[in-house]
Amino acid sequence: MYEPIRTKSVHTTTGTAADYPHRSREEELDIQLAGHLAALLAVTDELRVLSPGPDLDEAAERLAEQVSRLRGGGAPVRAADAGAVHEPGLGALHQRAHALAGRALVVAASRADTTVAILAAERMDAHAVAVRGSAAERSPELASGGARRGARRHKLSPTH
Repeated sequence: MYEPIRTKSVHTTTGTAADYPHRSREEELDIQLAGHLAALLAVTDELRVLSPGPDLDEAAERLAEQVSRLRGGGAPVRAADAGAVHEPGLGALHQRAHALAGRALVVAASRADTTVAILAAERMDAHAVAVRGSAAERSPELASGGARRGARRHKLSPTH
C-alpha cells in the first residue's frame, strides 16, 4: 500500500563522524582567544603609533607571543605602516582596547589560561586608566565622577 522510502532522510544521524570536521571545545576557545588577542594587538599597534611608549611596546610583544602560541607558532599580522592607521582618537582606541581585553579575559578564564588572563586584566587596567585620563582632559566633571553618578548641575533661575 505504501511505497518504501528510497532516499535518506535529512534527519538521520547515521553518518560517521568523519563526514564533517569537528573541533573540541578547547580548540574552539583557542581560536576565539587568539582572535580577541589579535584584535587587541592591532589596536595596541595603533595606539603605539599615536602615542609611543615603552609600556605599549612591551604589551604588544607579550600579546604577539600569546597569539603566536595559540595559533601554533604563526606570527600574528602587525600594523606596519603608520599611514594606514586611522585616528578615531586616543580615548576611543583605549575604550576599544579595554573592551577587547575584557573579551579576552572572559575566554581565558573559561580556558583556565592564567597567563593570558593576567595579561588581559593588566591591559584592561591600563586602558581604563587611559580612558579616565582622556576623559579628564575633555571634562573635569567627568574626572571627578559627576557624570558617572548621574549628577546634573542646573542653575536655578531667580523665579524658582
